[in-house]
Amino acid sequence: MKNIKHVLLIGLLSIIALSISNKSYAHCEIPCGIYEDTLRIELIKEHIVTIEKSMNMITKLSGEETPNYNQIIRWVNNKEEHANKLQDIVTQYFLNQRIKPVSDENSDQYKKYTNHLTILHKLLVFSMKAKQTTDLMYIDEMNQLVNLFEESYFHKHKH
Repeated sequence: MKNIKHVLLIGLLSIIALSISNKSYAHCEIPCGIYEDTLRIELIKEHIVTIEKSMNMITKLSGEETPNYNQIIRWVNNKEEHANKLQDIVTQYFLNQRIKPVSDENSDQYKKYTNHLTILHKLLVFSMKAKQTTDLMYIDEMNQLVNLFEESYFHKHKH
């Protein structure tokens, strides 16, 4: 029990340190006019793969007879970092810069707008859930959502 408390304390301190030093790596908001939407989608997919690997390593290392707590903490931090980066791309890049508000609630553009908002919101929620657990269900959900968003977004915004 004492070891578990020690691991939890180290994990909490690591998360606090990460959140204090977290930098945003999303594209600028000047706007500069230089956008690479396909790159951002690929980065999101890469973050999901990294989160999945982190979850698998946390589970594997935690199940060992003598767990390497240092490595477990490193994988937890890695999972947090990549979930944060995914969230930054969704919010700072797509929501702040690329998804434009539409006012005509009866138009096809408005339906597409609300669809994009819904998909991206779900992606944000599932990336948050992935921080809280090692349940691979959230990986499947995020993969489905990013693919759904990519299909919908590039239907008209293809580069």
